[in-house]
Amino acid sequence: MALVACSRSDKLIYQDESAPVDDRVEDLLQRMTLEEKVAQTIFVWQMLGAEGAFSADSAQKYAPHGLGGLHRRYLEHSHREAAAEMNEIQRYFIEHTRLGIPVLMNTEGLHGVMGRNMTVFPAAIGLGSTWDQELFTRIYSAVALEARCLGIHQFFSPNLDIVRDPRWGRTDENFGEDPFLTSRLGVAFIKAVQGDGILIDDRHVAATAKHYAVHGQPVGGINTAPGNISRGEILNYFLPPFEAAVREAGVKLVMATYNEVDGIPIPAHQWLLQDVLRNRFGFTGVTMSDYHSITRMISDHFTAADRTDAAFKAMTSGVDVELCEPPRYTYPTLVEQVRQGIIPEKILDESVTRILRLKLETGLFDDPYVDVEKVDEIIHNEHHRAIALEAARKSIVLLKNENHILPLDKERINTIAVIGPNADTYQFGNYSGTSDRATTVLDGLVTEFGAGRVRFARGCHLTRKTAPGSPRDVEPWPREDNLRLIEEAVRVAETCDVIILAIGSNTDLCREAGWANTTGDRSSLTLVGEQNELVEAMLGTSRPVIVLLFNGRPLSFTRVKEKVPAILECWQPGEATGTAVTDILVGRINPGGKLPITFPASVGHIPSYYNRKPTARVRYLIDTREYLYPFGYGLSYTRYEYTDLKVEPASIKTGEKAMAELTVSNTGKMKGEEIVQLYIRDQVSSVTRPVKELKGFQRISLESGESKTVQFEVTPDKLGFYNRELEKVVEPGEFLIMAGPNSVELDTAILSVTD
Repeated sequence: MALVACSRSDKLIYQDESAPVDDRVEDLLQRMTLEEKVAQTIFVWQMLGAEGAFSADSAQKYAPHGLGGLHRRYLEHSHREAAAEMNEIQRYFIEHTRLGIPVLMNTEGLHGVMGRNMTVFPAAIGLGSTWDQELFTRIYSAVALEARCLGIHQFFSPNLDIVRDPRWGRTDENFGEDPFLTSRLGVAFIKAVQGDGILIDDRHVAATAKHYAVHGQPVGGINTAPGNISRGEILNYFLPPFEAAVREAGVKLVMATYNEVDGIPIPAHQWLLQDVLRNRFGFTGVTMSDYHSITRMISDHFTAADRTDAAFKAMTSGVDVELCEPPRYTYPTLVEQVRQGIIPEKILDESVTRILRLKLETGLFDDPYVDVEKVDEIIHNEHHRAIALEAARKSIVLLKNENHILPLDKERINTIAVIGPNADTYQFGNYSGTSDRATTVLDGLVTEFGAGRVRFARGCHLTRKTAPGSPRDVEPWPREDNLRLIEEAVRVAETCDVIILAIGSNTDLCREAGWANTTGDRSSLTLVGEQNELVEAMLGTSRPVIVLLFNGRPLSFTRVKEKVPAILECWQPGEATGTAVTDILVGRINPGGKLPITFPASVGHIPSYYNRKPTARVRYLIDTREYLYPFGYGLSYTRYEYTDLKVEPASIKTGEKAMAELTVSNTGKMKGEEIVQLYIRDQVSSVTRPVKELKGFQRISLESGESKTVQFEVTPDKLGFYNRELEKVVEPGEFLIMAGPNSVELDTAILSVTD
């Protein structure tokens, strides 16, 4: 039974919501047994019973002294049933543990709550293409509200990895390759999710910045492979989003991931977890492992002898929480290690203090239950669906529009062929929920043009599930079947005026790899299966072809780029896929997205990112070093002109700031949104610096014929970098200030910086 007071006046300090948080934590900590302390450091999987619901028997077996957190990975029930079950779980731990400490409920919130019939926003890589911080505020305020009304208190997001190898299957979970763009979008995400201030109210949840650290450039593009990056590179390019998450957004949790740096698995990496995260960045929140990343020190890295050794290394290196699935967890061994003096109890107390403070800051002690009757009016409501549609529209990038084939002229088109493996599938991406309001490309075009004018053929399949026991859970679709489908598609296409060809990949081909027989990393970036043959067959019909790409990573499609007149990069737009794509195709919406990641010409061109070092310019034998599409690239149905770039003052001291200013004009005939980008280059420096770095961007709206002055602050932080001594400095000298519509087409000015 829980330790409870008889009346309000008899409340213990930790139960008194009017008492300061620190006093409540101190009071509770001194009442806890060693077993109860260790229990708070453990966040586990779902504790499900035979029927898929929460199991009190399982909780009694694996968490007799309480529990830190419980991961509700996928909410299968109706909204009310899910909320009611959350209440049941809280009631169990409050009423059946001695101190009645509630449980921090957590789930995925990367682009919507991971549950049934939630609002599904575009995948993270698509949201990165919006470059829209204000939109992020609205998206993630909605996502947090949907989660909190269900009884969720923590998201395992945002993902702040810098993706420098698109072979990596988790590319779609991140905002791209650039540290500045990722930082700004990450800060917007966290502030929206957590709300204002230290305390988190009943409309918000705690965010978890992950994956810390250097997860986005694994050796060979293989998930969990080593991040063989120097410490200077780590500080300059991989950690700025995490530093911003801590310093600017006050993120509550940071997740230590699976990989290794310097031969040290991240959960045991004291330099990253203590020296950098806590001492340099000033992080005071909770650090947690990724799922089983502590046990992987035993099974994968071979740097821990057993569960006791792994727990010792992780706890003493700075990991407060083990995220795991019982009975594989290691942190229960901390009880005896502390009791025997192997680990000082002070270290454990520091971790437990941070965990209890988080629970109090989320209001969990004072308001542990949710109102089951309210969930249906909040989740997936009309307002949230409208934001999802706006996000999907803004995430789409126009890559090519030869002879202005787009937007489609509805008056001149009698019939449309909708072809391709992605034409009638939902495009949600990884770590998403489901939606009962989702639309496909086929749905959208039928709604727009009428069923009688739209003719569909699949053209080919991408993957199918394998038999149980196979080394991989999916395999390519049989070639002979796809060739027959291509023949059918040709017959359909030849009867139509225009071909909408939806190709790319699916979630089987781009996802987190490394669990059981689950694969997701690739050795190639080409179109899978018979898609290239499908493209050639469509081009052979002599009908105009418009390609819609649906994918979670950059793909190499040189032939498509050369021969197809119009290409839209759609990524995975979420529940509003069909509506958003159709709005772009018919010109109801002018595309304004920009690529947040470079598209390499082939897998042999990897690594291929815009902020390269000066010496990474050598051309290959026979082949070119150029990319397929550069970072920041994206076209419009209208035209923009950039003029009058200047920097004032033209000379500043190292601690001062300047203002870059330019004029952007819409010289075309259609209203549009343009993403104006600012880049900086340090001309001479003590360590090598990139040829250019994004340091500012604004998404602006311009009517036809309208001009706007756009200004960017050039601050010491934007001019600075980590030097040989790993200290942040601004060195005097000349800086090239560049501005334009992408990372290639740039006007320039000079800023002089003196001591």
